[in-house]
Amino acid sequence: VQLQASGGGSVQAGGSLTLSCAASGGTFSSYGMGWFRQTPGKEREFVAVITGPGGRKYYLDFVKGRFTISRDNAKNTVYLQMNSLKPEDTAVYYCAADLNYYRLSDNSGDYAYWGQGTLVTVSS
Repeated sequence: VQLQASGGGSVQAGGSLTLSCAASGGTFSSYGMGWFRQTPGKEREFVAVITGPGGRKYYLDFVKGRFTISRDNAKNTVYLQMNSLKPEDTAVYYCAADLNYYRLSDNSGDYAYWGQGTLVTVSS
């Protein structure tokens, strides 16, 4: 499975961005898909996850109400809509695939495949 993240960029605080992660290989709908983020010197941090069928979602408390994870299994793509961005959201964002399609995991060790990351910079 290969994952390609895109959509990062620079935005002012309060702005919005939508990240995309396109998957190839494997059966996309059979994977739970997560988003993580990382800043220099810190461990990779869980952001959001969605189950394979898309019916269940789980978010980091800090992004609840601001970020929305969704997926289009017909397009093999998972999205992260980010609104009301804050400078603290600045990070490299990674998408990842969990082979357990129904698990809502916030543990990076549960994810088998990772995208290359896309940088989000939020200025104040």
